Amino acid sequence: MEIMHDNYDHTSSQPILEETPDFIRNGKRIISFLLALYLVAILFVFPIYYRNFYFDILGAKYQFYYISTLTLIGGVVLTGIFMLIIDLVQYEGKFTTGFLQKFSTKNIRTTLSVPDVSLICFLAIAVLSTVFSDYIYESFWGNEGRYTGLFLLLLYGGSFFIVSKFLHFRSWYLDVFLVSSVLVCAFGITDYFNLDILHFKENIDPKQYNIFMSFMGNINTYTAYLSLVLGVSSVLFAAEKKNGKCVWYYICLVMGFFAIITGQSDNAYLALLALFASLPFYMFRSWGGIKRYLIILASFFSVVQVVDIINQTMSDQVLEIQGIFNFIVNFQGLAYIVIGLWIAVAAFYARKYIIKRQETPVGKMPCRIWGIVFLTGIVIVLWILFDANIAGNGERYGALSNYVVIDDEWGTHRGYIWKLAMRNYKEFSTVHKIFGSGPDTFGIITVKNNYNEMTSRYHEIFDSAHNEYLQYFVTIGPFGLLAYLTLLISSGVRMIRRAADKPYVIAALFAVLCYGAQAIVNINLPIATPVMWTILMIGLAGCRNQNRFRENTEKLGK
Repeated sequence: MEIMHDNYDHTSSQPILEETPDFIRNGKRIISFLLALYLVAILFVFPIYYRNFYFDILGAKYQFYYISTLTLIGGVVLTGIFMLIIDLVQYEGKFTTGFLQKFSTKNIRTTLSVPDVSLICFLAIAVLSTVFSDYIYESFWGNEGRYTGLFLLLLYGGSFFIVSKFLHFRSWYLDVFLVSSVLVCAFGITDYFNLDILHFKENIDPKQYNIFMSFMGNINTYTAYLSLVLGVSSVLFAAEKKNGKCVWYYICLVMGFFAIITGQSDNAYLALLALFASLPFYMFRSWGGIKRYLIILASFFSVVQVVDIINQTMSDQVLEIQGIFNFIVNFQGLAYIVIGLWIAVAAFYARKYIIKRQETPVGKMPCRIWGIVFLTGIVIVLWILFDANIAGNGERYGALSNYVVIDDEWGTHRGYIWKLAMRNYKEFSTVHKIFGSGPDTFGIITVKNNYNEMTSRYHEIFDSAHNEYLQYFVTIGPFGLLAYLTLLISSGVRMIRRAADKPYVIAALFAVLCYGAQAIVNINLPIATPVMWTILMIGLAGCRNQNRFRENTEKLGK
């Protein structure tokens, strides 16, 4: 066991350890180095990596991810084996014994957190789902779907435990992610202007120009990735006090807004809604936070207006944007909203310089008021959905009826796909109702049971539920979905409780939140999803470091 001295190294924010053998210190250094390389690979290189443009974008990124993750796991395992051998030879295994004691019945509750247990359950159910599947090979590899088989899920799990348990949290990991994100956004914006500067679209069908963007491929996958960008950049902009870095995060945020709007996918607005609805609970704790929230809102609606002007003046040079964007820009009061928001921002700045005295505490009232607004909004949305779909009054909502009436055509046939998913699930055997049809076998099921219906009605084959949660429900079963949701929710709770004062951890939380919102109508692909998992791991690693710092501080105080 490692022995902690009663001194503390304030320069490194780490406890000074004594009587720790060199092999343990060197092993930790090696693992830290491997983790740093891995995070640079996944957060910086992976998003912009491609091989044969869009023609193999899914396969190329999947291969990059599993090779990177297997390399990390292999490196950590080999390091652990060498440390074990040295411990057995030189110390009779006492350090290994101390490590294993952490997993004893007495200590397991402090060793494994709720997210850890949730993930173990999720992976265990996924294994059983594969074993009981009628398509074991396809369930394991996901080769008949989108490569999200058991193999990929196990890679998520392995990297999760390594990163969340061994990573020493550093803020620059998310900064590296934002640098890569700026490149992704910039390339996507050039696609909006039909520039194709990297020649990604030279040999694809012109009819598909509008559905592929940036380094991500399909616009829905592009949206999923950008939801992570907005979650990270908004929180870091809200919390940053240094002017230079604040400007940098604001640039990332505005580029994210521009990219996600010009990305043409309506999925984006679920992520944006989650962002704008949740940010006040974090930002309304100070006057400065309220001011920056207004800046974020004003910037978003300003970008919407700028894009609308570009669409009108350069209609023959840019991609056509439809959907919810048109609904927003056609709102006659939009210009007044933008002006009003910027006036409010100016008033906050003026107040700061005119009233030259220390800011009074904002108190809990703004958050409580927003909580009432938030709950009221949820009730209104639920009532509208009930009124439009169950009560049959969809026509009263005019242009909004396309979004609130969930029929077969809703969301580019998503309504039909969801009904198809539940119809197939009802026909499952008892075992498959519990464990699903097997990871990423949705396409196999629909082709087997509904091929003629799909092709005659829509001339398409639906190999995904276009809803990440429904996809897990059908393919891994209700308990698998419950474990996954528990993992996400418990991770969020852990970040809030243990690291609410660490902006980079909260930035990770908001990234996962925005991703989770758009996942309601989107596909889980090894293009954007691995980045989400990695950011989630980083956030949890930040909780561990923060908790250790607090424990050491308390010991020193005693």
